[in-house]
Amino acid sequence: MGFDAVVIGGSYAGMAAGLQLARARRKILLIDAGQPRNRFASHSHGFLTQDGAPPAEIAAEARSQLMEYPTVEWRPGRVEEVTGEVDNFLVALADGSTYQARRIILAAGVTDELPGLPGLAELWGKHVFHCPYCHGYELGKEGIGVLATSELAMHHGLMLPDWGATTLFLNDVFKPTTQQLAQLKTRGTQVEYGMASRLIEQTKGVELEMQDGGVFSLSGLFVAPQIHLGPLVAQLGCELEESPMGSIVKTDAMQATSIPGVFACGDVARAAGSITFTIADGAMAGLSTHRTLMFGI
Repeated sequence: MGFDAVVIGGSYAGMAAGLQLARARRKILLIDAGQPRNRFASHSHGFLTQDGAPPAEIAAEARSQLMEYPTVEWRPGRVEEVTGEVDNFLVALADGSTYQARRIILAAGVTDELPGLPGLAELWGKHVFHCPYCHGYELGKEGIGVLATSELAMHHGLMLPDWGATTLFLNDVFKPTTQQLAQLKTRGTQVEYGMASRLIEQTKGVELEMQDGGVFSLSGLFVAPQIHLGPLVAQLGCELEESPMGSIVKTDAMQATSIPGVFACGDVARAAGSITFTIADGAMAGLSTHRTLMFGI
């Protein structure tokens, strides 16, 4: 069965790409494994008209609207392999089914590597976050923590005082320079040395216990996870670029990858982790894919 494009990943970026192609009356297939990256968050913020809405509700409404277009098909499943070349890609799913596509839009395949602190993974998306713009406002004016996983924690440590009183827990990961300490002091960020021991959920917020016995009550905790790309990126041979959070797929301004006929959008091609940016990049990937279908690569 042939399609103008197969979109791998049916979350915000994939559906935004699919919508542009659907409105261009192109035959497309979206394949989705049902594991959106933000599935751990109870509410989404910063996206116009949907501020505070549960992510699953936003996605469900988007899918409902997308599936009104007669040239769109949806297939639950996980893509195991993509082979072939422009105008003749073959997409193979874990259940053995295959689909032919002229173009590929890669909009899935990012996982977060969280710190191994006991209690943290269970609170990811609930009391532990990575994006101040998405979750900082709701934490109030005090008790915001930053748990260092690398020197990148300086970024959070300098940003978060705009949302509330901030403490940077170095966690024996790095030692700030004299200049960095001066920057943190100017921003009003407190610095705590020593290793964290565990994170405990409270009625409101969390408690961060330190190995030296210290306990800190926090309204929320921010970390910068490392991101990892799935195997499809390597299979396709897409060129990568480094971001502070890990490798992402390198794209041009039109969301085209280094492989002819393959486009990438969403978190796989941008480390920002924002629904707004994800949808914008997805829309561009869909428009760009349509352009190449009309005029060739």
